[in-house]
Amino acid sequence: MRNITHLVVHCTATPHNASVASILRYWTETLKWKAPGYHKIILASGEVVELLPDSKIANGVARHNKSCLHVSWIGGLHNDNRTLAQRKAIAAVLWNWLKKYPDAKICGHRDFPGVEKSCPRFD
Repeated sequence: MRNITHLVVHCTATPHNASVASILRYWTETLKWKAPGYHKIILASGEVVELLPDSKIANGVARHNKSCLHVSWIGGLHNDNRTLAQRKAIAAVLWNWLKKYPDAKICGHRDFPGVEKSCPRFD
């Protein structure tokens, strides 16, 4: 089992109607990543889509991924426009992870050294 120290919240910085397939395509075709950026992604409806199991390493925050789990909500292109369903789903994902990894710290992508992003666009 990996030593999980951070539970990282992200936004996709896309419109709410961006598809998971288009996000995956961007990572593989444009960024040339072999693994997704997040473990879980949350649709506007609140549906949680698992992209990777917790045991695998995602590409969420450069140089910090070995000890992180990543969840993202689809949206946040210009501001915090999470739906109520997304807010509830983020809380549920983080709560479930905290039960498994009680010493992990919840933080945003922007909270890591050298990151110049406003992601996840809320406090």
